[in-house]
Amino acid sequence: MGKVLILKSSILDKYSNSNKMVDYFIEKWLNENSENNITIRDLAKSPVPTLDNELLDAICKNDVELTERQKKALDLSNSLILELKEHDLIVIAAPMYNFHIPTQLKNYFDFVIRAGITFCYTELGSQGLIEGKKAIILTTRGGIYKDTPSDLLTPYMNLILNFIGIKEIEFIFSEGLALGNESVIQSQNSAYKTIDNILF
Repeated sequence: MGKVLILKSSILDKYSNSNKMVDYFIEKWLNENSENNITIRDLAKSPVPTLDNELLDAICKNDVELTERQKKALDLSNSLILELKEHDLIVIAAPMYNFHIPTQLKNYFDFVIRAGITFCYTELGSQGLIEGKKAIILTTRGGIYKDTPSDLLTPYMNLILNFIGIKEIEFIFSEGLALGNESVIQSQNSAYKTIDNILF
């Protein structure tokens, strides 16, 4: 599969169920691959700034004199995009917070979605420029939301990744994590089994 980029986004650190899924994925991956070709970016421990008007000017305009804050933001955006391009498999831990992705993950997308670099507009509409990659979304939820109108996370992740050119997307769900210990164990075991089936 080549190089793997892991994106963590949970604010719960060691108590995070999505981080546990990621750790399981990494352990299984390393057991099956002789080379450590995994890059881990923790968006909670090293957060991407929230996009504001000043930073938007830095990322979207080429004809402005940049402040130091803008220069840092532009350098970070370029670095994140280069990192994304250099990896073949993108594994994204996306816990559901208030029916959507965490702010930390949204901020990341705001810095990597750039016209002319990760997507462009054509006569036929927008076209993604990050091609030839696969994404695996590890998503955790306290309740049961899969395939219901309350699941805003799944269509959003499909939309945003397709927009930049990543078409091959697989979701692994761990739900009902606030419904008692038995539900947690069943949900985690089911998710781990799905990871095993993907990797082996």
